[in-house]
Amino acid sequence: MDDLTLSDYVQRSKQRVLSTLVDWLRIPSMSADPERAGDVARSAEFCAGLLRDAGLEAVEVLWAGGAGAPGNGSPAVYGEWLNAGRDAPSILVYGHHDVQPVDPLDEWSSPPFEPVVRHTEILARGASDDKGQVLMQIEAIRGLLAEHGGLPVNIKFLIEGEEEVGSPHLEDLVERERQKLAADLIVVSDSTMVASDIPSTTLSMRGLVSFDVHIRTARSDLHSGIWGGTVPNAALVAAQLAASLHDAAGRVTLPGFYDRVRELTNEEAASLASVPFDEKAYCKQAGVQYLEGETGRTPYERTGTRPTAEVVGLHSGYGGPGMKTIVPATANLKVALRLVPDQVPEAIAASFREWLAERAPKHIEISATSSEGVAPLVTLPNQPAVRTLCDAIEQVWGSSLFLPGAGGAGRRKVSAGC
Repeated sequence: MDDLTLSDYVQRSKQRVLSTLVDWLRIPSMSADPERAGDVARSAEFCAGLLRDAGLEAVEVLWAGGAGAPGNGSPAVYGEWLNAGRDAPSILVYGHHDVQPVDPLDEWSSPPFEPVVRHTEILARGASDDKGQVLMQIEAIRGLLAEHGGLPVNIKFLIEGEEEVGSPHLEDLVERERQKLAADLIVVSDSTMVASDIPSTTLSMRGLVSFDVHIRTARSDLHSGIWGGTVPNAALVAAQLAASLHDAAGRVTLPGFYDRVRELTNEEAASLASVPFDEKAYCKQAGVQYLEGETGRTPYERTGTRPTAEVVGLHSGYGGPGMKTIVPATANLKVALRLVPDQVPEAIAASFREWLAERAPKHIEISATSSEGVAPLVTLPNQPAVRTLCDAIEQVWGSSLFLPGAGGAGRRKVSAGC
């Protein structure tokens, strides 16, 4: 099989593939909503049908509690084609068929589960996270099997149904099915390209540790006219903590935060620098007027290869109509820390607690709980699989493959030690 191009197949199948995607997008498979459990199960069966139609074998719907055990988590879907032989490498394609919630609905320009085509895009919940990518992977296998009768490698698919709620049962599922899922290479079909006309693939994902900080300065809110100017203000404490997360150069102030941060190799830096960047379009897409961040680092470096700390929630005092003249007694600060190789979630969690203890005023109640940590992941550009991918992209696109990092986190969980 020297020539594995799919150009003719793609042209013949385009309308069918688009119609299939639209049908899948109409299924409101929101794993976060218990009332949508039936829709998530329906989405899994739809996905299983796609795998069977593509020519994959041993297709089944997998539940965390074992086959035929609905009600224990959301269903994943498995399928395989292992006819390349024992000596051929095995590739596992991972993706997910569940989608995020859709609130607030009034911010949608069209109903989230009624797909519409606008210009060159399909707009619907799940179109790009992750049903669109998964379908393209399945259709690539379908086309190769239909046009060439086989593949040079063995292929396995695992399409889970709980990614959007943190994959709480995935570890148990993988452990139970470890022999079935064993592979030489894993392709995560849940990322984006830099742009539709720029071939790119993700080689790294940042880790994550998040904290929920609760502050109490008094038994109850106090009248600002009677007590103001003499008692600690919980809102001000939270704001001061948030402001002190970064220094004037935009660097995170946690002790030892950058000690284990891996600098880019020359090859990684060159690849990142070659990715086109339109700051005006970037700002427009984000709906902001300017960019900020760590001094001396480009936007792609900041979002893909550098660690960050973001205040993702800050709540205190009265937020209703009119004015309520109080000194707030409580506040809540939520912080998300994105990590890069070789940072360790447990160490960063300890660093945050040390930072918090140093900066929190004495004689107030303050507590911090953390999420389960997610370790950063990276694949080096010189790996054989990456070189093969680069060659394939160059043949199809006629241009080099860009290799940016992803700002989001994967699902390799560890204890945050909190």
